[in-house]
Order: sequence, then C-alpha cells, then structure tokens
Amino acid sequence: MNYQTSLLEDWIYQLYKQIGISFPGQLDFQVIADRLGIQLEFWEVSSRLYNRKLIIDSRLTPEEQWQDFAHEICHKLRHAGNHMVMPDMFLELQEFQANHFVLHFCVPTFMLRKLNFRKSRKETIYLISNTFGVTFELANKRLELYENKVNYQKSLSNI
Repeated sequence: MNYQTSLLEDWIYQLYKQIGISFPGQLDFQVIADRLGIQLEFWEVSSRLYNRKLIIDSRLTPEEQWQDFAHEICHKLRHAGNHMVMPDMFLELQEFQANHFVLHFCVPTFMLRKLNFRKSRKETIYLISNTFGVTFELANKRLELYENKVNYQKSLSNI
C-alpha cells in the first residue's frame, strides 16, 4: 500500500534524520535534547519551558517524561508566544497541536511502519508501548490514528 505521509510526519522524519535518529532504540529524550542544543532539567513541578530550559517533572514515570518532553519540544520548535498572555483560543490551538505532535514524535510513522504488527490489537499496542517507551494509552491512540489513516487511504484507492 502506498502510504501518504502528512506534513507533520515529514517534518518529524526530517528532524530525526538531521539529528541522526533512525530506530526506536535511539529515541532517548536526553540525547535528543542534547543534539538539539536544549538544556534539560528535572524538577518536582509540572513540565514546562522556563528561561530557555526545558523542565521535566521528575515525579513522572519514564514513559510520561518522554511524552511530556515531546509536548514541550513541540512548543519550543513549532510555536511562538507567551502562554501567560495569549488569547485562550490560540492557547487551546497550541495545546491541541502539541498533544497531536506527541503521538507522532514519540511514535514516528517511519519507524511504526517497520514494526511487525501482532495478530491481536492488544498485543500490537503492547508492542508499540514497549518499542517506543510510551504509555499503553498513548500507544493505543497512536495505533488508532495510524489505522484510521491507512483505512482512509485504502478507501480512496477503491474509488
């Protein structure tokens, strides 16, 4: 099947290619931060960008920290403005975009497509969760997003 990537999927692929990341085992947010020249610190506060530093909540699980890193890196690399003075609707848009970005950044399509999916959906979700170091919930959402796109593209080819 010919899979048509989105602009976001292409952007993430190019970013990872630029910093030398090709395989799931290389998805280490501390390495990524270093390669992007981003100062990373761990505090007992909710994750955020603060004074040009990316702060990660030290109380979270490693999977949650990875996902928070992805959320914050989206704001750093793709957004502008101060959330404290931003209009509510624009803030909501950026939060929606960052949440969507997390799915693609933590489980990049170019890596996901190389996985050997299991016969059962639940086993595939566990495979994604373990391979990419994400929570079961995120793996489930990402698989659903991927399946929806594949099914949509199949339906277009039947027209």
